[in-house]
Amino acid sequence: MAREFSKVGVVGLGTMGAGIAEVLARSGLQVVGVEHDQAGVERARGHLATSTARAVAKGKLTEDDVAELLGRIQTGTDLASLKDCELVIEAIPERMELKRALFTELDDLLDEDAVLATNTSALSVTELATSTSRPSRVVGLHWFNPAPVMDLVEVVRTVVTDPSVVEDVQGLVHRVGKTVATAGDRAGFIANALLFGYLNNAVRMYEARYASREDIDAAMRFGTGHPMGPLALLDLIGLDSAYEILETMYAQSRDHRHAPAPLLKQYVAAGLLGRKSGRGIYTYAAPDSPEVVVDDSTPTTSAATPRTVVKVGVIGTGTMACGIVEVCARSGYDVVFRARGEDKVASVRSKVEGSLDKALQRGKLTEQARTETLARITGTTSLDDLADCDLVIEAVVEDLAIKKALFSALDEIVKPGCVLATTTSSLPVIECAQATSRPADVVGMHWFNPATVMRLVEVVPTVTTADDVVATVLAVCAATGKHAVRCGDRAGFIVNALLFPYLNDAVKMLEAHYAEIDDIDFAMVKGCGHPMGPFALMDVVGLDVTLAIQRTLFDEFREPGDVPAPMLEHLVRAGYLGRKTGRGFRDYSRR
Repeated sequence: MAREFSKVGVVGLGTMGAGIAEVLARSGLQVVGVEHDQAGVERARGHLATSTARAVAKGKLTEDDVAELLGRIQTGTDLASLKDCELVIEAIPERMELKRALFTELDDLLDEDAVLATNTSALSVTELATSTSRPSRVVGLHWFNPAPVMDLVEVVRTVVTDPSVVEDVQGLVHRVGKTVATAGDRAGFIANALLFGYLNNAVRMYEARYASREDIDAAMRFGTGHPMGPLALLDLIGLDSAYEILETMYAQSRDHRHAPAPLLKQYVAAGLLGRKSGRGIYTYAAPDSPEVVVDDSTPTTSAATPRTVVKVGVIGTGTMACGIVEVCARSGYDVVFRARGEDKVASVRSKVEGSLDKALQRGKLTEQARTETLARITGTTSLDDLADCDLVIEAVVEDLAIKKALFSALDEIVKPGCVLATTTSSLPVIECAQATSRPADVVGMHWFNPATVMRLVEVVPTVTTADDVVATVLAVCAATGKHAVRCGDRAGFIVNALLFPYLNDAVKMLEAHYAEIDDIDFAMVKGCGHPMGPFALMDVVGLDVTLAIQRTLFDEFREPGDVPAPMLEHLVRAGYLGRKTGRGFRDYSRR
């Protein structure tokens, strides 16, 4: 049975420490908070007053609740006041020498059965434990900022942590209403180990001028449902903090994914630290302001004039093709879709009709709009019927040979000036372009599934794509209500190039027995605000699709960290492909 703590100490009462003290006191615990000077104590009291007043304004606490809560928190500057605490949590600056010195002092001060916990986000808990005579009673207890709001706490065990201590602190976390994710002592634990590799990768992408900062951030918000884009999130975290975390992680892991991008180091050296300094990757209206203002890096609108698009051709009969047909027709374009047989033509039309009927039932479409949309759609089994289209979008199988043959055939059929677009998610667009005699008219137009719902389209020009072709597909995206982002023609474009290495890292974390599936998924949902954890997402996407994309990324970039995780390979070979087969990382057959 887990031990119930009644008196807990918190050393370091900055934003994080004060937040931890508040959470503990809200749950009825007696809290002793210690700062290094009286000025720090006063700041902490200010943090507590502001946070609790906000809770009262939102109706989450009453004035009486606040009075009782604050009455449970004793603050001061004397470590000796912690003597009777059963658990002490340190939340001082992320410097190993400071934390080790503090743990040595606390070790001499506290009873032998007291537990020592560190709130470090990246430093080695094991190394901190060795500065005490009780390494088995030292544990990581990593809270997320702001502690009163964020639901996740990572419990970090070392190889010598007593299992009963882990159980005790897990019980405490549950008692204060937080979600526990338990992991071993490795650089970055769960959330930071996965998050900061992804963030660093985004900086490298921006550094290479592969896409604008705005498009990188928009792609991850609209394409994956992340609450913030990676570059805006770095500015919020603080570029100096991010750099320190990555440096610490790289020192432990020697994983190139954790080596800070040179551009990040340059920002920090220049004092451009993000929101708190008023300028980082973005420029803000003032220090600590969330308002982004125009600067020299803000993209400008292209001067190219779009080509006129009245009629759109779509090739394919899958879910993606059906969605594109519906979206374009609902937006006023005449659409002709090509299928391999009359049965496929009927199937596509049936799927579109079914989707429109659902929109009608939900009040998102009128009967008249449904009738007009269907009247704009024509099915055919002949490519020749696409001859007078202004834009043709292929959405066939992800096989380069098939796509190249299709583009070669279209080159002989469609009229001069017709834009040819491929919906490939990872194949090189330039290969499709070179299969034609008009490479300037070929562009990538990667829609996201389901096209009727997802707002993102990645627009991928090649080195030969004409400016007015890019302007044309951007205009079509705007007309269909999509948010277009522009990026270079390389494997994965923006979303897949950032998302799938992160997913692959999660699999490697699991196969190293570092953390369990549920803990990893909880950490990324509760700690980072992702709509799904990495394993839940891979089971939806399909493990075979995940593996294929990861292989493509490795073949293109030859980055050691991009080698597909062996566990992923083994599951695919076993036929465990995710929800579609009833089993992937989780078993869905019994649900």
